[in-house]
Amino acid sequence: MLSVNVVKKPYHCNKQHRLALEDHVVVIWDEFLKILKEEAGSQLVETWFKSVRLDTWNSSTQHIVLRAPNQFVRSWIQDHYTELIKKHLGRLLNATQLKVHVLCKEDANDTKSIIPASVTAQDDLTSSFLAQSSTRKQTTSSSQALVTRDTKTALVSKDRKTKKRDGAHINPAYTFDSFVVGPTNSLAHAAAYAIGENLGKIYNPLYIYGSTGLGKTHLLHAIANEVKKQNPSLAIAYETSDNFINEFINSIRFDRSDQFRKRYETIDLFLLDDIQFFSNKEQTQEIFFHIFNSLYERQKQIILSSDTFPQEIKGLQNRLKSRMEWGLVADIQMPDLETKIAILKKKAALNNMQLADEVADFIASRVLSNIRELEGALIRVGAFASLTNTPISLEMARKVLLNLGHTQERKRENIALENIIRIVSRYYDVSPVDIKSKSRHKDIAAVRQVTFYLMKKLTYNSLQAIGTVVGGRDHSTVIHAVQKVEAMVAVDKQFEAKIKQLEHEIVTG
Repeated sequence: MLSVNVVKKPYHCNKQHRLALEDHVVVIWDEFLKILKEEAGSQLVETWFKSVRLDTWNSSTQHIVLRAPNQFVRSWIQDHYTELIKKHLGRLLNATQLKVHVLCKEDANDTKSIIPASVTAQDDLTSSFLAQSSTRKQTTSSSQALVTRDTKTALVSKDRKTKKRDGAHINPAYTFDSFVVGPTNSLAHAAAYAIGENLGKIYNPLYIYGSTGLGKTHLLHAIANEVKKQNPSLAIAYETSDNFINEFINSIRFDRSDQFRKRYETIDLFLLDDIQFFSNKEQTQEIFFHIFNSLYERQKQIILSSDTFPQEIKGLQNRLKSRMEWGLVADIQMPDLETKIAILKKKAALNNMQLADEVADFIASRVLSNIRELEGALIRVGAFASLTNTPISLEMARKVLLNLGHTQERKRENIALENIIRIVSRYYDVSPVDIKSKSRHKDIAAVRQVTFYLMKKLTYNSLQAIGTVVGGRDHSTVIHAVQKVEAMVAVDKQFEAKIKQLEHEIVTG
């Protein structure tokens, strides 16, 4: 076979084509980040790869250079993610033996020692990208792909700045139409709906609290969807507290705190979910305090959610608690039977499921904890019907949800916390006042711990609600007591017998 050596000469092109080549660099790197997000999660991308750029690539030697913002990020990526880069970026570049080099700002800009070839990064990136484009059957003409530097810069800049502001995290399925209103959530729903019509003018901030799985997040997304529908040009940001905290930490790491703050201060609607996780996060609370003030002064809408009332969040600055109560505080409770049936009916209709009244009543009566469990029960019944190709009946629902609800479980809904205190105090010959008191006497403290344990096991009340009834304790105190009693029950059979006797008296009494 005849062997021909091809010598690649430096490639010269006009300015317009050079800009198109640079665009492909952005496209390939963005595609890699999308794949990485799907494979390894968004937190990995946000923490380590968002600040990294693709610097140089040579298809002949299959060497690639990435540029990190500092030595710390460079070292971490080299030590932990080199194989991940080879796998996914190598596939995008059609490179089977990809050699990855990570540099940072402190390193020399000259990459000739790493990539000795004379071919420019953009030329080889373009060849690789165009080869993949043909297999993907892209129909965009080359003339459409050529854009000016100003236009491309503006588009990229706009995309990066609005990524957290354009409502990209909003779930379109969570609307006011799909939210079932009942006596236990009517205030929160009415306030949320009013805000959708009068953004920033009433109930600012709106603070919604309640146990998990009762619809707080649904309402936040519903507000955002309504605002987007009425005025698509408004800037919207929905975040969970965890994401907000992680993003803020990254901004400190890369010295971008001012950019972080300005991005949130320029939005029209800010929705923050589960703010109780700000507890004891002093710097996060500080930056949020300034963002809150800036938005409030400019009459921009703030929506917050939590699992408890503002004043009951431990480790939160008093000035933040005060501001959270400036507008309207609305709670959401577990829906009553009629509302649960209505929720099941609506969910069934949305999924084209035929759900008889008796089946809906059965499922609703069995689920006592939250709406998520209610929807999960409906999904289980629907899945069984689909897999067995049989209609949904009461008999089938009983079979599928056999372990979901029992007579004793249903009684939990009607057990009062005060009744537990009364029965425990009588059993141990200690007054209810002593159980609720601040006394740390060993005997009283032990009875109080048993009370916490039984309240947690035999009712569906939150830890915060239990602690509030028993002398205003916080949830951590309740958790500690429950864990201590559980440990004693596991090793002391006599103590376990006493606990079971108390349980029987509470349930049957």
